[in-house]
Amino acid sequence: MPYDIRIISTYPPRRCGIGTFSRNLATALGHFTAEVGTIRVAAIDNGNGPYGIPVDLVIDQRNPQSWRDVVTHVCTRAGEARNPTAVVLQHEFGLDPDAAGRLGRGNSFVNLARAFHDRDLITLVYLHTVLDTPDPHERTTIRALAELSDGLVVTTESAIQILESDVYGIPRDKLKHIDHGVRMHQPSDFDRLAIKQEYGLENRFLITTLGMLSPGKGIEYGIRAYGLFLRESCTDEQRKTIVYLIAGKCHPEFVQAEGGGLYRRFRASLNQAIEQAQVRCCTVKEPGDANFDEYDIVFLDSFLDENTLLRLYGATNVMLLPYLNMQQISSGILADTLGAGRVAVTTKFRYAQELIHSNNPCPEGLIVGRYARGVLVDPGEPSVEQIAQAIDDLVFNEHIRLMMEKQAHQRGYQMRWYNSAWALLQYIDFLRNGKETVTGRGPKFARDKPSRLDLVRRRYPAMESVSQESKLARTNADLHGPTQTPASV
Repeated sequence: MPYDIRIISTYPPRRCGIGTFSRNLATALGHFTAEVGTIRVAAIDNGNGPYGIPVDLVIDQRNPQSWRDVVTHVCTRAGEARNPTAVVLQHEFGLDPDAAGRLGRGNSFVNLARAFHDRDLITLVYLHTVLDTPDPHERTTIRALAELSDGLVVTTESAIQILESDVYGIPRDKLKHIDHGVRMHQPSDFDRLAIKQEYGLENRFLITTLGMLSPGKGIEYGIRAYGLFLRESCTDEQRKTIVYLIAGKCHPEFVQAEGGGLYRRFRASLNQAIEQAQVRCCTVKEPGDANFDEYDIVFLDSFLDENTLLRLYGATNVMLLPYLNMQQISSGILADTLGAGRVAVTTKFRYAQELIHSNNPCPEGLIVGRYARGVLVDPGEPSVEQIAQAIDDLVFNEHIRLMMEKQAHQRGYQMRWYNSAWALLQYIDFLRNGKETVTGRGPKFARDKPSRLDLVRRRYPAMESVSQESKLARTNADLHGPTQTPASV
């Protein structure tokens, strides 16, 4: 029997990475016509509409009653549907204000999960932020979402490790890792040379940073690193054939925050970095508007529509992501970079460590990722020298760069949205089967005395690292006393 999928999330035209994630997920789910009946979205809105299909409900983000109303609508429609309904909540703290309007301090997602759980709807929660050191509200929220949902979905294995730890204490059977999908998985979909010719970038090496700009993106360090690379690695003639394109606008809510004060300070920090980098810089509205002969860095100050974004991935030689938040567990830009078969130079935030270095330990300093999918650097001030070194190596060693592109594409191909959507459907099916499983006729036992095996585990905390044979021998000795080994068989 197919499922009716209800996604609760931001959604385009709202400018939000989670909205883009949900649109791509909904589109991919739509390919599975045998497994999916309808796909509908309740859009978390902040004055960004109007919306089209698949959005059929709109939640006023700052109106608690609007959040409550969506429960009534979803549950009513689920009760009228022929197919079972699965609800997918896209959780992000910043989308959930409290009654005073303080972002990140509300309980609306928890209330939704509780309401759907009470009505026995299959309920999943995608967690887009998992913090190592949550405050009490953040910890309580994540734990409540785990308790009131059928499962928490994360895009990194490292997030599962955090959620299982003593910080949150969430059981492993409540957690599911599903890859962040990627838009483009064939480098040939967009010919790099043809796009460069269209944008006036032919015979140029293109370094790119894509996405909405904010202080947390570390752009100022990328600018300084690029300037250092130009000064110390390039001749005047070589300098003319390399350009750094920073594409994207600041989020409207960031621009308006504190009466525009945050935005002005951010722009001042970029201007200071440009001055320190000793680079020539301009700002344009369209990719083809810049005279790349005259400038080292070009800011493309516009919201990137889907087609432009994909074409910029295709044109890129190196993606530079000098992010400052090392706890970030997801990045659509990094995922799509690998999907496009492009090399990323990125700081060591959690998602980058997983995709580029397979969660292996990351000591300080520049690291060429495991399987050579990209390059990892330290965040902040150390990144300036390390990014300059990485760019130098990738620019002047084409064979290394092309090999890394192939390795990146191999990992990205596994992350196609089609695969991620199918994994989600399988998980929903697994959870539904679990709900409907009828156990045998034997009695159910509640434990009144301590687990004997747990006693052994506490006595030997290193049990997990010893061999299976040693584990069994040690367990038998503790439970039954020492056994006599025959002298011969």
